[in-house]
Amino acid sequence: MAGAFARQILGDKCELFCVGVKKERVDTLAQEIMAETGNNIPGMVSNIIEDVSMLRFDLAVIICDEEEKKKNECPDFAGSPTRLYWFISKPDASLRNKEEIKEAYRVMRDEISHRISHLVEDGYLDALNRQRSIFESMIENQVDGVLAHDANRKILYFNKAAEVITGYKYSDVINKDCHKIFPGRFCGGNCNYCEESSYEANKLRYNNTFFRKDGQLRDLEMSAISIGDRKPGTPSILVTFRDPNNLHPVDNAQSVNKGFYGIIGTHPSMANVYNNIREIANINVPVMIQGESGTGKEMVANAIHKLSSRADEPFVPVNCGALPEGILESELFGHVKGAFTGAYRDKRGRFELAEKGTIFLDEIGEISQQMQVKLLRVLQEKQFVPAGSETTQNSDVRIICATNKNLKLLRDQGEFREDLYYRLVVVPLLLPTLRQRQTDIPDLVEHFLGKFLNGSGRNAKKVSPRVIKLFYDYSWPGNIRELANTIQYALIKCHDSIINIEHLPSEITESIENNKLTGPGRPPKLKHLDVEEALRKARGNKSQAARILGVSRPTLYSFLYKPKV
Repeated sequence: MAGAFARQILGDKCELFCVGVKKERVDTLAQEIMAETGNNIPGMVSNIIEDVSMLRFDLAVIICDEEEKKKNECPDFAGSPTRLYWFISKPDASLRNKEEIKEAYRVMRDEISHRISHLVEDGYLDALNRQRSIFESMIENQVDGVLAHDANRKILYFNKAAEVITGYKYSDVINKDCHKIFPGRFCGGNCNYCEESSYEANKLRYNNTFFRKDGQLRDLEMSAISIGDRKPGTPSILVTFRDPNNLHPVDNAQSVNKGFYGIIGTHPSMANVYNNIREIANINVPVMIQGESGTGKEMVANAIHKLSSRADEPFVPVNCGALPEGILESELFGHVKGAFTGAYRDKRGRFELAEKGTIFLDEIGEISQQMQVKLLRVLQEKQFVPAGSETTQNSDVRIICATNKNLKLLRDQGEFREDLYYRLVVVPLLLPTLRQRQTDIPDLVEHFLGKFLNGSGRNAKKVSPRVIKLFYDYSWPGNIRELANTIQYALIKCHDSIINIEHLPSEITESIENNKLTGPGRPPKLKHLDVEEALRKARGNKSQAARILGVSRPTLYSFLYKPKV
């Protein structure tokens, strides 16, 4: 019944799984009273808990009676999703009259329909999903490995960093007994969930040796913290760990305030960006970073460089859109004395300066067809010729490009060479707009306040709640760069300790009067390029694509299936 009503109300706006405790027949009377509402339900419960034991859910609605819950007969799920218990009793087994049984089913049916309607229409579903997404983002964005298990040592959480450190995949360990999966006890017997342990402390920090899945021995720094209660299916202990000998030097310099290599944000869409950066850092192929102006494309390129094996070599950025073609060629490839009027000496180009390192070509969509040909030669032959020279120079440089344009459209229109397009867009990486990651605004504001106040000799300042609310409502066409400029402007205007609305630039304050605000709680405006890229990354999984875009699943479905006029 619940599945039928949920599908009726939600349609394809989220992924629904309906499972039973065991496979059994559905009462024909229950089928009849559901048919009265236009819903046909199957005559057999075909899917059971074990069928979905490896899946990760945002919300589990468990319909049972209070006695079943007291007996702990209600199921547990991987990842310990938010659980709602709906105590709805089945028709009394003592009833013998057919009409009485049907009436009992009607009461049950209407109660389920009422609860599902309120779950969706009152915003509880979106609120729960948002809270869940923020929590998962925090776990997945950790540099340290994170493992959590319940009172029965059944593993409920295992983040990507844990996979990298241990060599075990999520599917290898989830819902499995911690003692049976890892050789020699993962914690080394140093937690109070081990029978032989003498530890009763709430929080432990210690060193431990561990054999990876591939047999390699690792020295780990570990922390085991008791959390919550000792109920099955609920996280009871949180283990964080790291391999200090396998950290990149820059990792040790990271702090919460600096974020991920200087990139601030914990929104799920940013967690996906961080994961992509880690995956591609040491794969020496061109990367194309796409996103609106001001979304931080150069910072992402720099993070890729710092995490790569070229981290000790130069990172050389070039803004291709800011330089005329003649000057751009000289900037990229250099020139010899006398190559053109004003060339009074030899000049090394950016490709030469970036040798063994990384060159970042920002606004690559702005370069001319002639420059595209010369860049293609560097990619194909790994060679270039300085302007005015007859000597070919070899080039060992990783190329990362960025654009705020639809490069695919430029290619289709003949404005960007197809062969160069496929050379550059080997690994596309799409950055979310600030509109799509509004929950990061407070952290970004705090970051920019600290940055601009540091060394200024001025007293610390805070931003008023009214300003933060306005920041949430504003559309931020200039993205993070506009937010940074706004904070800097406000610091100049504000002579008190609190930044208020009157200290903000007129473009933002006037947007209230001109009705240019996106409106509190309204979803960010989606673009076809962003949606296509997110679906590609999620391999067609719309729920995952919604997380990448930083929107709810209903918002994404509405965009995909809205009528075309």
